[in-house]
Amino acid sequence: MIKAVVFDADETLLDLRPAIDYALEQVLGSLRLLAPDLAPTREQMRDDWSAVFAEDPEAPVPHIRRESMRRTLARFGMEQHLNHHCDLFFHFRYQQTRPFPDALATLARLRESYLVGYATNGNSTADRCGLGGEFAFELYAHQGGLPKKPAPEFFAAVAAAAGAKPGEIAYVGDNYHHDVQAPAAAGMRTVWVNRAGHELPGPVVPDLVIERLAQLPDGLSRLATWDGVPPASDGAGR
Repeated sequence: MIKAVVFDADETLLDLRPAIDYALEQVLGSLRLLAPDLAPTREQMRDDWSAVFAEDPEAPVPHIRRESMRRTLARFGMEQHLNHHCDLFFHFRYQQTRPFPDALATLARLRESYLVGYATNGNSTADRCGLGGEFAFELYAHQGGLPKKPAPEFFAAVAAAAGAKPGEIAYVGDNYHHDVQAPAAAGMRTVWVNRAGHELPGPVVPDLVIERLAQLPDGLSRLATWDGVPPASDGAGR
């Protein structure tokens, strides 16, 4: 029996990519005013993010963003402007981050039947991203020594916060490796938010696959009567 439903944040409940793109454009616009002939491109900033993340994926997300921006600005001799542009980036990143259109209504439905939690590797704090007051608990990697997903300790902390056994928790997320494989290894039920309809990338089969959050409440109801055969996907590829 599922007692708690716990969500990943970015690209699960929160439509983060437009906010990141907008924030980067504000940073680049400011840099172009300072030095039109030296300003980096958005692609260069993204490449530096990817490189820094690959070097230390366990680092806190704000640290990765700051170091990637430092490298970009240093390449153009503009490192002295780092602090201002980090602040500018995060201001617009939070200002523009919003839940997906069906997120709030879905959370309201779920709270009628389940304890609902929020547990993320990222720095999308609920109250700054349009989700304040929606959850019974919130967990953020690197707060209180909590390691990032896919660490087993992350999911142990989820179970402790939910006050439930792992098998009584459904973890919902868009990242197959972090949000399906890892919680499944911890004994949790898993829901893969697969908006793009990707093929299943690994051997662990989610308990439920959805393309839209609005499909989640009915999908969880079907899981409650699961007879040993996973319920059909709501249109998403497995």
